[in-house]
Amino acid sequence: MLSTSSDVAADVDSSARKGGPAHRASGASGLSRGVFVTGVVVTGVLMFWGAWERRWIADDGLIVLRTVRNLLAGNGPVFNIGERVEANTSTLWTYLVYGFGWFTGTRLEYVVLGLALVLSTAAVVVAMLGTARLYRWRLRGAGGTLLLPAGMLVYIAVPPARDFATSGLESCLVIFWIALLWLLMVRWSTTETPGSAGVLGTAFVAGLGPLVRPELAVLAGIALAMLFLAADQTWRLRVAMVAVAGAVPVGYQIWRMGYYGLPYPNTAVSKDAGGAKWAQGFEYLGNLVNPYLLWLPLLLLLLVAVVMLTTSRRGGASVGDRVRGLASTDARTLLARGQRALRTPAAVVVFMLGSGVLLALYSLRVGGDFMHGRVLLPPLFCLLVPVAVVPLRLPEHGEPPRARTIAGAVGVLWLGTVVWSAFAAGTTGMTEGAVVGRSGIVDERAFYAMNTGHAHPIRAEDYLDYPRMRAMVEAIENTPNGGLLLPTPSFDAWDVVPPPEPIPPGGAGHTVFFLNLGMTSMNTPLDVRVIDQMGLAYPLAAHTERLEDGRIGHDKVLYPDWVVADSGMVNVHPWLPGYLDEDWVAQAEVALTCPQTREVLESSSAELTWPLFKRNLTHALEYAKYRFDRVPKYEIERCGLVMPPPRG
Repeated sequence: MLSTSSDVAADVDSSARKGGPAHRASGASGLSRGVFVTGVVVTGVLMFWGAWERRWIADDGLIVLRTVRNLLAGNGPVFNIGERVEANTSTLWTYLVYGFGWFTGTRLEYVVLGLALVLSTAAVVVAMLGTARLYRWRLRGAGGTLLLPAGMLVYIAVPPARDFATSGLESCLVIFWIALLWLLMVRWSTTETPGSAGVLGTAFVAGLGPLVRPELAVLAGIALAMLFLAADQTWRLRVAMVAVAGAVPVGYQIWRMGYYGLPYPNTAVSKDAGGAKWAQGFEYLGNLVNPYLLWLPLLLLLLVAVVMLTTSRRGGASVGDRVRGLASTDARTLLARGQRALRTPAAVVVFMLGSGVLLALYSLRVGGDFMHGRVLLPPLFCLLVPVAVVPLRLPEHGEPPRARTIAGAVGVLWLGTVVWSAFAAGTTGMTEGAVVGRSGIVDERAFYAMNTGHAHPIRAEDYLDYPRMRAMVEAIENTPNGGLLLPTPSFDAWDVVPPPEPIPPGGAGHTVFFLNLGMTSMNTPLDVRVIDQMGLAYPLAAHTERLEDGRIGHDKVLYPDWVVADSGMVNVHPWLPGYLDEDWVAQAEVALTCPQTREVLESSSAELTWPLFKRNLTHALEYAKYRFDRVPKYEIERCGLVMPPPRG
């Protein structure tokens, strides 16, 4: 005779009172929830506290704020008024800071700091929630299982992760986007019948990837391909998915090409992001891995994953049986199986791990970066997300000793990860990191803390204590007629090349030519033109050829003679500094008349009309690839121009 619902309830209640299976299951479930919630809270607090303890805003982070200031002032998304240059790599970060700055009216440095702390903390929490959902789906019905914080502890323990949790750069937004995409993809793969709204929401978030950082198009493309090709999607939903995912990035890309005359941010042109420097890349990898023995926690967590996979009884047939089954299956059935396999947790895990490897390979190929660890943080985060938490299954009474052995092994491996995290978190970071050595890599936070004298340089004024900055402000105040400011070897003086007479009412304006764009541009008014020899905000420098043996991230150097010619300042001695050559300046003036160079420069400096927008749109790729020689004489020869007569 079948039991009624009341009979079942009575049995459960009786079992609970007597300490039976229902009671034990309820207790195990409560313990599991308590451990997981505690782990998430503790990890989130550690991320917030670690980021706050190392809070700062880098010089490169201040570059973003110059563009935001221009947006707020109504000058458009530009670095210098009248020059359409996208000097920030992350489009979404720029407009996020702009939006919150406009809404709150708060000082921009504090807007950035608040956003960074929230996004960095939310990233580790969201990643843990996604991984917990993955394991709960996989281990459903497997009894009491503790989900212990692991991968996110490793990430937080690495000093650069806490350094760039603030910094004013988009690192916080990058890891938050990765974590959010992970959670959404896990939900999609573990939901029996995903709703259209959920699928479209996931597609929209994935589509934002290239606007977070251009290389995140790798993750976005793979995720969207999985969503589009999965077996249970209707063609109507697929079409809607493409529209939703592409509306913002494609629309912005069309606008970017027409407005800026480039298919990607100007930073990619200035750093030649398509170039290959594998040797420097592997040196950069060692610079991150070696100081913290980072291979050790990765190995421990890999062993945890291997133990979990090899001891799981779920999944049915063995690998050998599956291979033999596939060998005897026709192509149409294989295609159907492949489509079904796309919407599985295993596929999502492979997607995240594979994306981490691809991002790491890209970073190594371009030579890494000059900031210790920064560009390898997103790949590291991707690799750690699937083990953000790890499952420790509590053996039940009466289970064989093997179950206790497995639990003990997982516990020991997890404890080893925690011990390593405590060790790494206590290190100071890169050895002698505040000094730029042979590799060109530096601990950026330590460098600026030492050179500004501020443990936490955040406000633009904090950088006035950096060499040359107060002298720059004084030089601008002391030259009301305007001029070109060139840095000297002295830390307290600038050379000022004056403008030609007659001086217009109000002066001819100032141009500052210096490597550190952030601190210079945030400590000067918006009507002061700030440009750099690398070309981050200066197209003329960005389109020069890359120096093969230059410092990574700084391997373009434009001679100041070009700037004198380009800015129209006095081009003869004694008004020129002694280290500038009148002939070189005259040759630069002629070289700047090269028709191809003029067209490229006018794409961002000429008045934006509809014909210019269309020309930029159709020639953006061509403009991005254009390069000229930084030696004026050779550039005149390359362009077939007439050499000016010597002035001597």
